[in-house]
Amino acid sequence: MPPEKLRGKVARLLLLADVELEGHRDWDIQVHDEGFYARVMAEGSLGLGESYMDGWWDCCRLDEYFCRILRMELDSKAFSWRDLVAVLHAKVFNLQRLSRAFQISRHHYDIGNDLFRLMLGKRMIYTSGYWDHASDLDQAQEAKLEIAACKLRLRPGMRVLDIGCGWGGTARFLAERYQVQVVGITVSGEQAKGARECCRGLPVEIRLQDYRNVEGDFDRILSLGMFEHVGLKNYGTFMQMVRKHLEPAGLFLLGTIGKNRSTWRTDPWLTRYIFPNSLLPSAKWISRAVEGLFVIEDWQNFGADYDRTLMAWYDNFQTNWNQVRAKYGERFRRMWEYYLCCCAGAFRARQIQMWQIILSPNGIAGGYHASR
Repeated sequence: MPPEKLRGKVARLLLLADVELEGHRDWDIQVHDEGFYARVMAEGSLGLGESYMDGWWDCCRLDEYFCRILRMELDSKAFSWRDLVAVLHAKVFNLQRLSRAFQISRHHYDIGNDLFRLMLGKRMIYTSGYWDHASDLDQAQEAKLEIAACKLRLRPGMRVLDIGCGWGGTARFLAERYQVQVVGITVSGEQAKGARECCRGLPVEIRLQDYRNVEGDFDRILSLGMFEHVGLKNYGTFMQMVRKHLEPAGLFLLGTIGKNRSTWRTDPWLTRYIFPNSLLPSAKWISRAVEGLFVIEDWQNFGADYDRTLMAWYDNFQTNWNQVRAKYGERFRRMWEYYLCCCAGAFRARQIQMWQIILSPNGIAGGYHASR
């Protein structure tokens, strides 16, 4: 197709989302390389992201740009043959099997505690904060941990399992604030190292292990921001593991990003550069996985709060970038800001959600009344 026709086709698609080529609004895009149009039409989301990393185009407010194109579902209109191959691959193979469990840590979580420390805030919590009464990121993260603890109805001396414990911020909060014993598991060596430092002197044990190798029984179990890496083929295994290790009168809090539709499609750019082998669950898939194992006691959605959290991370990243510039380089900077802004835009467009779900093995006598 001639270059002018490719440019016209891209321009018409973008106009559906009120985005203009070479426009003057914050969400309009400026193209620096004419090869951009052919690359995007041939490679879809992957070409869009890679061309941004390569400096082929720019946008003052990537988050607003993504909100508009995702609200109009333009990503599906530029679906490429590579997307189809990725979907078929995910359906046929178990991309999250045990032998691949540590791949995500090598690719993402182990890239450097320095980067995450300057971005995430003082507790280094890598999931959404809860902003109802918060004025900054640290307050929002503490509020999220407080509401999770209240939902779990923690009491001193309880034994708690934190699946996907990150850098230990949650485990430390629970041990200090609620006097519980915590076992945290992670597949990231850097996270395990950071978590042990964070929780030194507290009744917290950090294990470098996959959820399928958990041992012991627990009064409460929680998982904040890890279920996105489990994969549909393993949801049943995950829930069975939780049920096996949770006391009959216990509670399980599942915190996960979720999508509105049950699809195998995962954004190919995010898969290649940020979260390999990830798949966002749908409500249907979660419900099927817990059927016969748990009673769903409560299901809260605060997806809009994740938008605000991501933009706070973005601000921290930009403010502190010079501290790590020499280590990571310019292409990484563009990749990382693209990642944070495209995710913020997806939450803002309400295409994806943030769920906290409370599950009990046998149902709470008299009913469960959730904290908000």
